[in-house]
Amino acid sequence: MSNINPSRLFFASCMALTVTSMTFAIRAGMVEPLGKEFGLSETQLGWIVGMAFFGFPVATTLGGFIVDQIGMKRLMWVAFAAHLLGLVLTIFAGGFLTLMISTFLIGFANGMVEAVCNPLVASLYPNKKVVMLNKFHVWFPGGIVIGALLAAGMNAAKAHFGFESFLNWQWQVGLILIPTLFYGWLFLGQKFPRTERVEMGVSTGDMFKAAFTPLFLFLVVCMFFTANTELSTNQWIDKLLGNAGANSLLILALINGIMAFGRFFGEPIIHKLNPTGVLLISAILAAIGLFLLRSVEGNALYAAAVIFALGVCYFWPTMLGYTSERVPKSGALGLSLMGGVGMLGNWAYQTFFIGPKLDAEKAALTPGIQASKTAELTAQGGDMSTLTEVVTKQVELLAGKEVLASINILPLFLIVAFAGLWFVMRKK
Repeated sequence: MSNINPSRLFFASCMALTVTSMTFAIRAGMVEPLGKEFGLSETQLGWIVGMAFFGFPVATTLGGFIVDQIGMKRLMWVAFAAHLLGLVLTIFAGGFLTLMISTFLIGFANGMVEAVCNPLVASLYPNKKVVMLNKFHVWFPGGIVIGALLAAGMNAAKAHFGFESFLNWQWQVGLILIPTLFYGWLFLGQKFPRTERVEMGVSTGDMFKAAFTPLFLFLVVCMFFTANTELSTNQWIDKLLGNAGANSLLILALINGIMAFGRFFGEPIIHKLNPTGVLLISAILAAIGLFLLRSVEGNALYAAAVIFALGVCYFWPTMLGYTSERVPKSGALGLSLMGGVGMLGNWAYQTFFIGPKLDAEKAALTPGIQASKTAELTAQGGDMSTLTEVVTKQVELLAGKEVLASINILPLFLIVAFAGLWFVMRKK
């Protein structure tokens, strides 16, 4: 690797992933104000949010097919350009259509970062793939913490100091331009290594064969469930827990802070339990954490968030590292397909399930709660002007709990799947 600077390339990759995750965090806090400003339904918001998850697999799949031929460096600049364009278009969006386009571009850029940086890290550190991919993916939850705290701080400043026109969601999106320009500068002038598959001399035909082995296909199915358990919960955290008596953005920051810490210091755990054991225990903790998140309210939510965070902490990077170690001939295509399936599953789940389910639950719950609260206020001689606000909060709280109950099914499947994988691999 002459003339290649592994530490700078790794750091630049981490900054690019930070940008990716900041878009997730700040968008999670934008869902409510976007709906109010542009008069969007939950289903429309589901389409907008889902476009980020749709653009991601488009980029990872495309990148996985062509990265060996085009080279990682050229595709990294495609990611940089898409980030810049998508962020600027979001800031100046005028409604549903422009938000769909800009969010797709950001999702495409995020996916291209994964398509390039995962094989880049694997190529830079071929003997420490799982460990270094976990350290690389520290910056996904790390960036979410940064974005969530920035968004929460700006929202608090608006509430306490009245900076409504200055600290709006457009300014929050604008902040992401700073680390975007920084990672572009870090990559500028750097020489990239060849992908690991090219270095190993594995043919394209063997790469495609490896991507259709039973183990790889099994891992692809599991990736759908692991990704949705983590990302669907995080991305809709404000809508699902915004009325549960705790600060949803602080919960988001807490979850992702624990994830970042766990990934950075996870090497001893990975070596002790092996990746299969890590995935099984993660699924168990994620199931318990989701159950608690939908069952408790108030400050108890922070404790539930800790358990959930410990559950989802190692899902994404361990799935990628395990794939790279157990199915190495799948190369960059295998890593890209895994990431693409994870995000495509998120797009489908959020677009066709979470958004419509929230609308349906709210429509079903509203008449009964409206009648109940009206009778309650009438009997108590209460202020009827607060009726709409009280009903809305109660409806959104109960609808959010119903959606969390549905998400809770996903890690239950994973417990069975990873237990089976653990027993099979133990015999081998």
